[in-house]
Amino acid sequence: MLETLIAKYGLLAILIGSGIEGETVVFLGGVSAHRHLLPFWGVAAAAAIGSFVSDQIFFFLGRRASSLGFVQRLTSHAVAARGKALLERYPTGFILAFRFIYGMRTVSPVIIGLSSVSARRFAVLNAVAAVVWGVMISAAGYLFSNAIEAVLGRLHLHVHLIIGLVFAVAVGGLLLIWSRWGLGKAP
Repeated sequence: MLETLIAKYGLLAILIGSGIEGETVVFLGGVSAHRHLLPFWGVAAAAAIGSFVSDQIFFFLGRRASSLGFVQRLTSHAVAARGKALLERYPTGFILAFRFIYGMRTVSPVIIGLSSVSARRFAVLNAVAAVVWGVMISAAGYLFSNAIEAVLGRLHLHVHLIIGLVFAVAVGGLLLIWSRWGLGKAP
């Protein structure tokens, strides 16, 4: 389904999808760029912009709409407490890294919005992190496709996308297992 949306709507699907589905959409965008269906830098830019905008929206939900049930439910989870502790200890590092920490993507900008971090500081750091994230995840999809092609030869697009999706899900599952095992242990 994601590959159909990317094929039909191109960079617009990457732009919107990067804020909603995140890594999977951008990774598949990188695969599509490898197949010359989309321009690589267009995929990376759409991913960065979509990520930046969605995180800004969540930041302002935390800042201005903290009484909404959605925000209260989001911030009541244990992952929110871990994010808040990381933010208090390493504010700049956390803002630059939260989109790379599995399970922290949506809740983190809300937590940051609830904190004393200024909107300007968040916007600047969010922009830097969104660009790095957009390029890295797009490149991962592009390079993974290149590796598959080198090993298996030129495959149909849907085979590349399926292999890429299976790889992304496997890596995500491993990261989830690692994060629950690693973050759940006492120091």
